[in-house]
Amino acid sequence: MAFILGIIQYFVDLGAAVMLPLVIILVALCLGEKPGKAIKSGISIGVGFIGIGLVIGLMLDNLAPAATAMSERFGIALNVIDVGWPGASPMTWASEIALVAIPVAIAVNIAMLALRMTKVVNIDIWNIWHYAFTGAFVYLATDNYMFGIIAVAIHAAFSYKLGDWFAPIVRDYFGLDGIAIPHGTSAYLGPIAVVVNDVIEKIPGLNKINFTTEQIQKRFGMLGDPAILGAIIGAAIAILAGYDLQKILALSMQMAAVIILMPQVIKHIMNGLLPVSEKAREVMSKKFKDSDYLIGLDPALLLGDSTVVTASLIFIPLTIVIAVLVPGNQVLPFGDLATIGFFVAMAVGIHKGNLFRTIISGFVIMFMTIWISNQTIGLHTKLAESVGEISSNGAQVASLDQGGAPITYILTQIVNPTNVIGLGAIVVIYGFCVIYTMRWSKKNK
Repeated sequence: MAFILGIIQYFVDLGAAVMLPLVIILVALCLGEKPGKAIKSGISIGVGFIGIGLVIGLMLDNLAPAATAMSERFGIALNVIDVGWPGASPMTWASEIALVAIPVAIAVNIAMLALRMTKVVNIDIWNIWHYAFTGAFVYLATDNYMFGIIAVAIHAAFSYKLGDWFAPIVRDYFGLDGIAIPHGTSAYLGPIAVVVNDVIEKIPGLNKINFTTEQIQKRFGMLGDPAILGAIIGAAIAILAGYDLQKILALSMQMAAVIILMPQVIKHIMNGLLPVSEKAREVMSKKFKDSDYLIGLDPALLLGDSTVVTASLIFIPLTIVIAVLVPGNQVLPFGDLATIGFFVAMAVGIHKGNLFRTIISGFVIMFMTIWISNQTIGLHTKLAESVGEISSNGAQVASLDQGGAPITYILTQIVNPTNVIGLGAIVVIYGFCVIYTMRWSKKNK
């Protein structure tokens, strides 16, 4: 058993840009794909993920200092740094529960497929870290390993259902037929956008407002071009940060590059994933007739949409503003700022590209996320200390991605209640959104 876990750990340590291509090549070969095509798909995916890393690095290296400068300039005193998913995922994979999380999540997927409880066939092994994070939190909160495993299973099952519910959005808006996005912030924050969308739909006047990147481009001509929009947003952030002209122009060009390059690198991932997903669906449909399976893939695929990228850039400064407005907030958004598009990506699809509605639902999403991340600072710091990420010297860490996840917070608070009123509020609000989304999904079908 230790040998098998050691092999799994070795592949996990390779990182998503290497691990996922290897998994895809293996899956493609098992499905009967020709070796040449399987390897080509894997390499294309690896290229895409490395490209995403470079683009996100460009954002993080240049936007994060601007966001920090903006916070300091306006006297925003937030003393706990958001380490983001780049900080949270490594500490999760280093935790005691991480390696067991992979077979548990796969077993849950197989069981749900056998019982026809989901159509999602998840092949995105890397993002199982989200379930592992929840399990690690529950384990740390209770010192009960079995409770941690149960939390992994519950989070996994919930994610696969989210993949089912949002598959029509992924197909109709994002154009990804036969694909499900069950993982991460894109999936679990979708239910909030569903409720916000239907509330706006019932408000006269507001329900007529519709801003999309295409409409902006039509109305404002050259000023609505995605690259120019990126440049304007970059310049605005730099001005708010108090930068001089040279830095304003530099950040402006860098954000124009981000908004153009992101869809381009996503194409490489899609070119690698889609042939394998089609082959998988074909094989599954032959073996199990009358079953329209969905291939569970990384939410990075959604970042290829220009409206998602535009919303990402808008929410970088807006998230700082929201952080100031959240009562008692100590968390300074930082590590997740560069990947803020994941938080609102599904909302963009639910709102059919309407930026106005995306900003409203995104405001609610980020407000809740930041509030929850404050409640999990203690456990997050304990997790970081347990894997040697930080020493016990009074330093604290937090994250928006997973550290601010409603499902993680609810499961942790149920087994170890430290804020009963907060738990009740999140259960009522998020629980309502999930039940509403379940009914919305049935109605749409």
